[in-house]
Amino acid sequence: MITRIEVTSTVSDSRAQVRKKRLFADGFKSKIKDLWITDVYTLDKSFSSDQLQTIATALANPVTQKAVVRVENSKHEARNPKQYQNTNDKNSKLLKGKLFSWVFEIGFLPGVTDNVASTTKEIIKDFLKTKFTKGESVYTSQITFLSGDLLETEVKDIANNFFNPLIQRVHIKSYPQFRKDGGMNFVVPKVLIKTKPKILEINLNVTDDELKNIGKSGIKNSDGIGRGPLALDLFYMKTIQSYFRILGRNLTDIELESLAQTWSEHCKHTIFADPIDEIKDGLFKSYIKKATDEIRKEKGKKDFCVSVFEDNSGAIEFDDKYLITHKVETHNSPSALDPFGGSITGIVGVNRDTIGFGLGAKPVANCYGFCLSDPRKDIPLYKGPNFTAKMLSSRRIVDGVIEGVNAGGNQSGIPTSAGFLYFDERYRGKPLVFVGTVGLIPRKIKGKKSYVKKARSGDLIVMIGGRVGKDGVHGATFSSETMDAGSPVSAVQIGDPITQKKLSDAIVKEARDLLLYNSITDNGAGGLSCSVAEMAKESGGCEVDLDKVPLKYVGLDPWEIWVSESQERMTLAVPAKNWKIFYDLMKRRGVEASVIGKFTNSKKCIVRFRGKIIMDIEMQFLHYGLPTKKLTTSYEPEEFSLLKIPPIKDLTHQLHRLLERLNIASYSFISQQYDHLVQGGSVLAPLQGRGRVNADATVFRPILESQRGVVLSGGLYPSYSDIDSYNMAASSIDTAIRNAVATGADPEYIALLDNFCWCSSDDPYRLGQLKRAAKACYDYALAYRTPFISGKDSMFNDFKGYDSDGKQIKISIPPTLLISSIGVVLDITKVVSLDTKNPGDLIYILGETYDELGGSEYLRMLNLKSGHVPNVDAIKNLKLYKTLYKTIEKGIIASSISIGRGGLAIALSKKSLGGMLGISVTLADLPGEQTRDDYAIFSESQGRLVVTIDPKNQNEFEKFMKGNSFALIGKVTKEQSVHIRGMNGKTIVKAGLKEMKRSYTKTFEGY
Repeated sequence: MITRIEVTSTVSDSRAQVRKKRLFADGFKSKIKDLWITDVYTLDKSFSSDQLQTIATALANPVTQKAVVRVENSKHEARNPKQYQNTNDKNSKLLKGKLFSWVFEIGFLPGVTDNVASTTKEIIKDFLKTKFTKGESVYTSQITFLSGDLLETEVKDIANNFFNPLIQRVHIKSYPQFRKDGGMNFVVPKVLIKTKPKILEINLNVTDDELKNIGKSGIKNSDGIGRGPLALDLFYMKTIQSYFRILGRNLTDIELESLAQTWSEHCKHTIFADPIDEIKDGLFKSYIKKATDEIRKEKGKKDFCVSVFEDNSGAIEFDDKYLITHKVETHNSPSALDPFGGSITGIVGVNRDTIGFGLGAKPVANCYGFCLSDPRKDIPLYKGPNFTAKMLSSRRIVDGVIEGVNAGGNQSGIPTSAGFLYFDERYRGKPLVFVGTVGLIPRKIKGKKSYVKKARSGDLIVMIGGRVGKDGVHGATFSSETMDAGSPVSAVQIGDPITQKKLSDAIVKEARDLLLYNSITDNGAGGLSCSVAEMAKESGGCEVDLDKVPLKYVGLDPWEIWVSESQERMTLAVPAKNWKIFYDLMKRRGVEASVIGKFTNSKKCIVRFRGKIIMDIEMQFLHYGLPTKKLTTSYEPEEFSLLKIPPIKDLTHQLHRLLERLNIASYSFISQQYDHLVQGGSVLAPLQGRGRVNADATVFRPILESQRGVVLSGGLYPSYSDIDSYNMAASSIDTAIRNAVATGADPEYIALLDNFCWCSSDDPYRLGQLKRAAKACYDYALAYRTPFISGKDSMFNDFKGYDSDGKQIKISIPPTLLISSIGVVLDITKVVSLDTKNPGDLIYILGETYDELGGSEYLRMLNLKSGHVPNVDAIKNLKLYKTLYKTIEKGIIASSISIGRGGLAIALSKKSLGGMLGISVTLADLPGEQTRDDYAIFSESQGRLVVTIDPKNQNEFEKFMKGNSFALIGKVTKEQSVHIRGMNGKTIVKAGLKEMKRSYTKTFEGY
């Protein structure tokens, strides 16, 4: 029996209001009179009438909602005229007192993760004390009712704004049809796989052209349909060919798929590992890791690193009892296909990286960063020719990635403490979605080092959490490729934070501290094929029985079970003696746990299906058989002189324009919806001051009984890459450190994470840019004594497809490097926020300003590609940062802000807006060399900060600062304005705070 429970709000529904605003912005204001939403729960299970009423009561708020129960092919089916009444209006009809003319329903396609349905299922189980047997389930959808004079084509356009054909279905009806049918149709999106699971034998004794095609397009099933990319080029395919020739047999499809996942750029990071030019050991070992090794050796006993580049996250000391971990991931390709699914999977995935660190760290903070294209412009792109396979609009991507990280963080009970937005039109083909998680773990558990883990031969291979489906098949290989018409739908996953929260609590709060397992890792890229095989390196081998892996539905091929990236799963090594205790614990916590094999010391990875060995590969070849390539570069940076811009006497208008820029404007609409207060540790919030200004660094307290805090920040300057990728990387490092120091972090106690997102990484020019950026990471990490503890790279962020004219195009992102910083604040009572505090406070600039506007937001606003990217003087800057840290420790600093994107004028504006107090400054004594007033206030020279102090502290402050470049430039005033005088003493900016606030906040109004 199929039942629909339809729940409609009887009061104003904020979701409907947001949707209405969105449609009004899209040009439908004159067409739509009203809009409202009904939530639908489809139950594929027999229930009595009383039970259905109980369920309906549980799903609807009796004060604000009304539930209607409809049963398929039953007298209970709701067709009565009281529900759907006629009126005299021929074009519109009435539903419960509301007029509507069209309706559309959106639900998930079969097999797509439906988080709300999963929660609903749990509610029904709890309320009715019932079980769902095989084949019985719950599905959700949403009906949108539209009132207005709309054509069917317009309704289709509206529906297309709210559904993604990759993962969702839509059904549209006019009122007459709706009434005739008695409502919307009964749809059960159940997965039905009619074919039997198959194991294919692959013959690689073919021509090089055929080998190349298999590596690029993938294996074809027996019906001739391709499975999707393997991301293995001819060089790799010939290595696999040779290996199996020596064995004297063909390989199975699961063996080839497993090698593709394990050897993918996404997992092996070959571009960073392979020799490049004269660098034999590759960029990672020679630059990133080498810098960290040298810094740790130099620090000696003061080394605060504990685990770097060895585990799912990096870890540093927090205090004598605890470590803090950090990891930042990217989820770019999936987010281009399904922004919500891509970003929520990214954030819950990096949460699992934290849970999978050592014996399991507790996630205590999330962070995010989105590199996107302008959502106010709709520039159609197509993956296929003849206007087929249309990409989602930039607005859909912006909305989706924001919503996904919201759902992942808020529903997991993890505070989202820091984040940023960055816009460039070159992210239109492929957005970048950065997500990170900070974890907390005791140094020791029952005397055992918590960060040391090792699967032992004889340990049971245990999979816990969600079940396996087709979602996430080829996720790793897909992310190692350029996005084009062959990008697979199955690569899309949707994370379930509720399921994962149960898993997280059961592991971190209970099983870990009982030492019930020897090792743990998450099932991320490559699913079981990577998690099991990676852990098997610790023991020396493994044997897996795929028949024992819990599935979402029957009919999956063995290779799909093995490589699927279905979410909320982790793999553990559990000693046989602990299995019953572990299983009982998981069962009590509602976490599914299954033994799927055992770890061995056989030096082989063996996989069975229905009693037959279908994979038998030596561990050595699986993990280390990947051949190295010799990479070469051919890069010379372009020279850009600063073009002469006609001087402007009054720069007030330019300042307002900058405040409205996407990369500077307030994104408080995100900060307000991302919960940063949960767990109760927020110290310096994402929005600071009375004016609620977005901060560049935040501080939180992971242990409420401790006065120590954790500071998070970052630096990112993609526009600098167009001119000089070396100084781009240097500026990103300097900014990440400076932002943290501005709050009160000790510059000697800051660690870094690198996330390289590059494009066309088989192009020698792009590789040359990458090499220079990596060299800068080495040079400046050493100079600042800030070790790298973790990192990630994503190398092929390109889109190949067609534009709105049907012409072939390629869109490559600007080479992008996110440097994240994490530090420890010894006393949270001494941290400093950005906002001005008191009228009369003195304003100082620290650091030197030059005509360094290359890649700056000011020149981008003027559509100019010219000038020099800022040069970073690490020796001067580090001396300044150490001095500033001492003054903050002494309590001398009232407020502090790092000067970044937009330059001095934007930093002053944010301070003023934050405190809702005026400022008056002059540029006459600005340290450095500046030739013009606009260059002086909009230059993005690095190593600079603006601080305010109480006048009574002036002498002490200047005594501390002696030997550094600094200047007193003005004071905080009671006037509600920002007043800047130029180098000759004449006013160049006079802007009222009310007008500035309007400029700063209006860009994202309505989001």
